Amino acid sequence: MHPYLLHNFDIRDTSTPLLSPGQVGFLNGWGVFTTIRVCEGVLFAFERHYERITRDAARMHVPFDLSKTDLEKALLRLVQANSAQNATLRVAVIRNKGGLFEGPRIALESDLIAFTADLSDWGDGVRLGYVSNGRHGASPFSGTKFTSWGQNLTWYEEAHQRGLDEVLLLNEEGQVSECTSANVFIIQDDQVLTPPVESSGCLAGVTRAILLDEIQVPGITIARRELTPSDLEWSDQVFMTSTTRDLLPVLSIDGEPLAQNREIFSELQQAFLDYRGAYIAERSSAQLTQA
Repeated sequence: MHPYLLHNFDIRDTSTPLLSPGQVGFLNGWGVFTTIRVCEGVLFAFERHYERITRDAARMHVPFDLSKTDLEKALLRLVQANSAQNATLRVAVIRNKGGLFEGPRIALESDLIAFTADLSDWGDGVRLGYVSNGRHGASPFSGTKFTSWGQNLTWYEEAHQRGLDEVLLLNEEGQVSECTSANVFIIQDDQVLTPPVESSGCLAGVTRAILLDEIQVPGITIARRELTPSDLEWSDQVFMTSTTRDLLPVLSIDGEPLAQNREIFSELQQAFLDYRGAYIAERSSAQLTQA
């Protein structure tokens, strides 16, 4: 984590005590969050992140009434304070009141917390393992990015204890959902496929959405389809997507090597980088104009 964080529009030193034991969101994981890639001082795909955190806050009854413009300006001040021109930016909205354990004299309905950190080096690929019943596709909160994240952190830690990088979570039907913090795609012939949010229980990742909505490669179809473990194991290529990883190949699952036919994957990867480059160029120009 970098030296400064954003706390309700104030830039504060990360060592400053800011929380009260009675803030129920911190005690119970009652909040929502998103992770944004900062590229050349621009918040990449900010509009998509804002739309998702607004939707998830409403679903989780977390008070959130910040305008897109006000939130972006506040986050850019944090980026500037930390000189974090190329970094990872975590934004959380935490509910402060409600339930049995609300503390006294808490004025705000929710807290806005944001901080930046260095980008991670994820290497050339990842080794996964399966976790059964890791997602519940039929849950009314399926696909919501909320801060009660302990089970994901536990699975991630156990993966490393097993000599793996991550785990692949299956839903109650045994279908592929996602990893603890990444979506999953497969390549089969000229099709690129990822599980649907509605039935798999996966999160609607921003990088996933960009591939589905914005990326076009001649002769390639990118679509949603329910997937089983055997679909992954017989694919031409499996890869994961996330804000921090971009597109990253999956090398093996439970110790079984997967095919690594990188031609289509490389085209997708380049198309995504081109899209991000164009977005950054456009937003950089707009920010200079506003300044």
